[in-house]
Amino acid sequence: MAEDRNKYLDKIIRIASKDVPGSLSLYTGFTKIKGISWTMSRVICKNLNLDKGRKIGSLSEEEIKKIEDFIKNPKAPKYILNRQKDFDTGEDGHLTGVNLELKKEADIKRLKKIKTYRGLRHSAKLPVRGQRTRANFRKNKQKGVGIKKKGK
Repeated sequence: MAEDRNKYLDKIIRIASKDVPGSLSLYTGFTKIKGISWTMSRVICKNLNLDKGRKIGSLSEEEIKKIEDFIKNPKAPKYILNRQKDFDTGEDGHLTGVNLELKKEADIKRLKKIKTYRGLRHSAKLPVRGQRTRANFRKNKQKGVGIKKKGK
């Protein structure tokens, strides 16, 4: 039993342009890919009939190919996808890896360009989603008034 665990420790599998340690279970390993949440990981395992507890190092080449194809074009409920009603195309989709980062940057640039409230908050490096700013988000400013240092 200990030999089975050690067999996958040194193996690294490349899935969707990301190196994933072979010692992780499928359920945990898929979440190491940027853009795949725990819910999406569960959907992948369920739709492809894969055991969640199985090690990533035990996957064959064709299984990896099936997983990558599913990640590129997921057959999942709309609410699980991370790009619903895309601004440019109006379609639902799921982005992972570099594509997700580039799209996120483009969205923030668009918000700044049209000077929306969220765009202005991004520009000022302030919280965008309504958090309070009295105590948090202070850059190099003194917190607390009238606190004396010891020894003076």
